[in-house]
Amino acid sequence: MNRDIVLDIKEDDINKLNYDLLVMLLVDRTTRKNILWATNDYAGLGEEYAADKEIRIGLITGSNSKVIQPRVLKAQEQKTERTRERAEVFTPSWVCNAQNNLVDEQWFGQENVFNCPEGTKWSATNSKIAFAEKGPKTWQRYVDAKRMEITCGEAPYLASRYDTVTGRMIQIPERIGLLDRKLRVVNENTESEDDWIKWARRAVQSVYGYEFQGDSLLLARENVLYTFIEYYRDRFKKDPMIKLLKEIALVISWNLWQMDGFNYAIPFCKVSTEPYQMTLFDYSQDMDDLTAFDFSILTDTKGQKLCNIRDWRSKKTVIYKQLVEGGNRNE
Repeated sequence: MNRDIVLDIKEDDINKLNYDLLVMLLVDRTTRKNILWATNDYAGLGEEYAADKEIRIGLITGSNSKVIQPRVLKAQEQKTERTRERAEVFTPSWVCNAQNNLVDEQWFGQENVFNCPEGTKWSATNSKIAFAEKGPKTWQRYVDAKRMEITCGEAPYLASRYDTVTGRMIQIPERIGLLDRKLRVVNENTESEDDWIKWARRAVQSVYGYEFQGDSLLLARENVLYTFIEYYRDRFKKDPMIKLLKEIALVISWNLWQMDGFNYAIPFCKVSTEPYQMTLFDYSQDMDDLTAFDFSILTDTKGQKLCNIRDWRSKKTVIYKQLVEGGNRNE
């Protein structure tokens, strides 16, 4: 099976399109370094591929362009090892669809809003999705509603470009990811390109996911970026400007982050059981200034790097652990 058929993304292509895009897709917003490999799968390629080393552009481009591959193309022995060590088992798209349908059933108060399941298949609904003109159930509120995929792997619940089990590409009208659904709503409710970009950006800002293994996280980030690109191309029959893609990549680098889900910290951190003091900062800078934050506050007294994420609507950077333990909830 050819990788292009499965993923249609190569790190070389992103690098050639714009170097800064690949830089953004590799950055860890908590450490201000690159995301880690966080797996021993590539250790045989050299010490730079060790689990605790950063993923660098030169290690995955050029002659190394086929180093990172989606799970469906990995050797069976490697799949089994990752399942045993990290419980990595990717969900078929029809299961993702059924579970995402349950999320929307709760939001809309009715079944089969976006598609009608038929066993392991589904058919997209043809009519425009109906929303209230005012109140908590408008299309704008749906686009802004926050959604998160925990231990997201390649993010099949968020962006369903392909079936992570079979490798089958999924055409845009049949896609079932949470971001795909939001972008369908944006398509159905905007007319101008500027308005589409505004709400498509907000759709990307509203979806989150975390993953431990760096290769899967990079694939997840790529899938979200290319989902945006593909919907833009489908709507406007042209490629988006690089400036716009940089803005989207910046959002993705914040919203899909690397984390050990057991301690809410970056991989391989020494966990402290003692109390710690943190401060939440509210920021009002423009999006392009978000790389200038002082991240030293995100380290507790024992040197544990606690992961931080961005709330785009309130313009806040928040520590994920405090968000969870503090019981803060958003729609």
